[in-house]
Amino acid sequence: MVLQDDSTKYIQGNILEILSEGGLERIGDAIQILLNAAMLAEREKHLGAGPYERTEARTTHANGFKPKTIKTRVGEIPLAVPQTRDGKFYPNCLEKGQRSEKALTLAIAEMYLQGVSTRKVMSITQELCGFEVSSASVSKATSQLDELFSSWRERPLDRFRYVYLDARYENVREGGVVIDQAVLVAVGVSESGKREVLGVSVELSEAEIHWRKFLHSLQHRGLHGVQMFISDDHAGLKAARKAVFPAVPWQRCQYHLQQNAQKHVPKQEMKLQVAADIRNIFNAPDGKEAERLLSKTVASYEKTAPRLSNWMAENIPEGLTVFKLPAKHRIRTRTTNGVERLNKEIKRRTRVVSIFPNSASCLRLVTAVVMEISEDWQTDKCYLSFANTPSQPVE
Repeated sequence: MVLQDDSTKYIQGNILEILSEGGLERIGDAIQILLNAAMLAEREKHLGAGPYERTEARTTHANGFKPKTIKTRVGEIPLAVPQTRDGKFYPNCLEKGQRSEKALTLAIAEMYLQGVSTRKVMSITQELCGFEVSSASVSKATSQLDELFSSWRERPLDRFRYVYLDARYENVREGGVVIDQAVLVAVGVSESGKREVLGVSVELSEAEIHWRKFLHSLQHRGLHGVQMFISDDHAGLKAARKAVFPAVPWQRCQYHLQQNAQKHVPKQEMKLQVAADIRNIFNAPDGKEAERLLSKTVASYEKTAPRLSNWMAENIPEGLTVFKLPAKHRIRTRTTNGVERLNKEIKRRTRVVSIFPNSASCLRLVTAVVMEISEDWQTDKCYLSFANTPSQPVE
């Protein structure tokens, strides 16, 4: 729903006036105006008609407002939540934002309650959350969030043609010691061409046993019809993928292959040429031409850089699986860039906490973040189009 021009100008004018007079100290007032306007727009869309408008598309009628105060990182913000007579409306813009706010609050509050925090953490809690959190409220909110997030992580899956697998690490306190724990993530592209976060898990490492458990969970939830997995090269992930999905082709991330190749270049002055040669292979019009260029490139470095030549012969073919797919899909399936925004957003949110008091706290916040992004992807334009494409990779 798009606000009418006059309403938009009025809102913009109010916000500009507030911020110009009060600066960042009045950012909460600006958020209040925007959220109230967004909720009104959402309700109008739910009603199927504007105020006092008579139309067959109308599904129900407006029924006033209900006051609600939300707690955010800029303090408490009073809102007027629109109501409907059928009682089925609740603003999506309010619900989604509150999940991650609660998860972030809980992560910091748990540090405070478990004695991990210092005076600095206390000030962070007050500054970011705008309020202190009691033990009872943390316990209640934790239970509610965990039930919601667990249900989302265990939801049934369907057919996803392409699946991206990736991992990043977070600092987690276990048994009084801070260790790195792996956050495993799977992103799929559905038959509709939309991306969706299929699963997320916090494990001790990227060892095969952990990746295998993660992939088995996707399989048991109904994941099927996968035409290709896309990931970086990791021994644990490769072994687990072969064990759980042995018949599905694998595309090794071309971006990371380029980076890895540079480690085998013997002279600094050769690096640009090597990168260009590999890029030409990856940008070939088809698989046969890519293989021809690879053979030519491998031969050209046999004498000047034998270590590089051997490495290319063994590793570059793993980045050419993408040529089995339709040409229009190759750009977005030849690297793991499809999950790049996801990892950046996870990093942006988790660095506020710095060290999680336990793995459950880490999983809670990460789930909140990826759940929001996955929902946003469902309203975005298609990531890939499967119109007039084969249901199986070409040989």
